[in-house]
Amino acid sequence: MNRRELLKLIAASTGTAMIGGAAVSMLSGCASQPKSSLVFSPNNIALLDEIAETILPRTETPGAKDAKVGEFMSVYVSDCYTLDEQAVFHKGLVTFEEACSATYKRNFAALEQSEREAFINTLDREARASVASGGVHYFTMIKQLTLFGFFTSEVGGTQVLRYVPIPGRFDGELAYKPGDRAWATR
Repeated sequence: MNRRELLKLIAASTGTAMIGGAAVSMLSGCASQPKSSLVFSPNNIALLDEIAETILPRTETPGAKDAKVGEFMSVYVSDCYTLDEQAVFHKGLVTFEEACSATYKRNFAALEQSEREAFINTLDREARASVASGGVHYFTMIKQLTLFGFFTSEVGGTQVLRYVPIPGRFDGELAYKPGDRAWATR
């Protein structure tokens, strides 16, 4: 799978194209972006890990925490997003925690799994409505980076997707059985 195919997969998975300059950055490598004064604290990274793990939990395969997706997001947002996108993302983390506290009277890390899933699903519906009306929602950014970070990580690429380090011959009629994992390439 090349980068363009990965973008299509992420767009299909999240219902929208990658946010702003992120799509261009993925296709060309992160260009030199102005550095933001906003930085990710260890608590921010832990929150991103918890959100990502709710989106892609550990089952019989590794989850988002195993791939260190929170750390990936902090680097990617800092190095590849524009200053405006970084501001939306950082403000979104604050909004996320405020909304969680207002709804459940506790922070996200203290919620039961079912409460986490309900909260994430509510945000996902809100984000889809925002994107449909032409807006950019911070949760869409988080969800896209979760998928992108996980499936491009060593853990996601080798333990979740099928991976052949040196591919063999081309087989245009490869048998597929329902439940087979997708293929990963590097």
